[in-house]
This record gives sequence, structure tokens and C-alpha cells, in this order.
Amino acid sequence: MKVLVVDDHPIVRAGLRRLLATEPGTEVLEATDGKGALSVFRKEQPILVVLDLNLPGIGGLEVLARLKAVDPDARILVLSMHDDQIHVTRALQAGAAGYVSKNASPEELLEAIRRVAGGYTYIEHEIAEELVFSQIRPASHPLKDLTSRDLEIMRLLAEGCTLPQIANALGLSYKTAANSCTRIKAKLAATSTAELIRIAIRSGLTDRDAVLAELPTGPRS
Repeated sequence: MKVLVVDDHPIVRAGLRRLLATEPGTEVLEATDGKGALSVFRKEQPILVVLDLNLPGIGGLEVLARLKAVDPDARILVLSMHDDQIHVTRALQAGAAGYVSKNASPEELLEAIRRVAGGYTYIEHEIAEELVFSQIRPASHPLKDLTSRDLEIMRLLAEGCTLPQIANALGLSYKTAANSCTRIKAKLAATSTAELIRIAIRSGLTDRDAVLAELPTGPRS
């Protein structure tokens, strides 16, 4: 069984490799970013992809969508630090067959890997409970109206990308990227790109907290 682990942190990849060493007949492949993941996926055709959402360059949600475009039957298990309803929902909508946070126990992660690789679905127990309760008593989330593409654009902005760079990364025209940015501002009632970046960082779309200190305080379009 070939399993592709996509994560830019060596310690996470090493931990998953050790964990999967307990599964007989499992071959672990690795990629550190979205482009590498797509390349390995096309070449090796793994039975399962374990995918982080916070990746350099192309983000995990975008990678997920592209993997499903390459192979609609791709089995993808998201393993992420994000355990909020927005990220979970968007990942499942994009085609993930499972979702586990990095706070899950090794035993639960192994169970998720086995089930998703076996053709089933799996959501971490605590996350599944939150999803159920969110349907019963929906809470307001600042990013609830954003699409997966919107979230990816905000993440790239927070990573310091310019609009031309974002357009190139996502395969969009500059005009489409700029219009999308304007639409996101309207959805979030943000008055500037700097404010969008602050919202992205405070919402955990990127772990580059140092960016906050570099942002200008005045309005910027």
C-alpha cells in the first residue's frame, strides 16, 4: 500500500513514517509542498494521500481540489492543525474522505488511515461532534461565507504574495484575482488588503505570526 504524506515539517513526516512502519506492506512516499505532491501522485498513484492544509506555495485546499481533478477517486485524508468547522467543511466539500487534527492520538490517526485507505470515510470524533452541534445551533464564524478559493487567496496574501503571484499560483488572470480580492473584502467588511491579512493571520490561515508586526497601520487598497 503506497501512502503519500504531504507536509512541509520534517518532524511530522518522520512521525508518520514511524507510525506507518507498524502497518505491514506499507510504502511511505513524501512531498513537502503542493507541486511536489501533484508530481508524486501522478507518478506513483498512491492508494492514500495524507495531506496537511498549511503548505508553502499552493495551499492544502487547492492541492486537494487539484488531486481530485487528476483522479476523482483519490482517497485523501486531511491531517491539519485546523479543527474549526470552516476548514473541515471546505475540505470535505473539496473531496476529502477523512479529516483528523494534529491533536489526535496515534491510535485514532491509524484508524483514520485504515478506514480512508479502505474506501470508507472518517472524521475525528471531537470534530464530528462539533459538526453535528453546529447544524443544531449554528454559531457565527468570521469566515463562514468564504469559499475554498477565497480562503486560499487570503492565505497567500498573509504569506506575503502579491496579486500577480496569487494569480500565477492559482492559474487565474490578474483581473480575476483582483476581483476575488475585492469580493472577499466586501464579504468580510474589510477596508484594505492589510486588514484582510490581519484577519487571515488571526483566523489561523497561516502560522506566520511575525507578519503582523510588519503590516502598516494605515488604510491600503
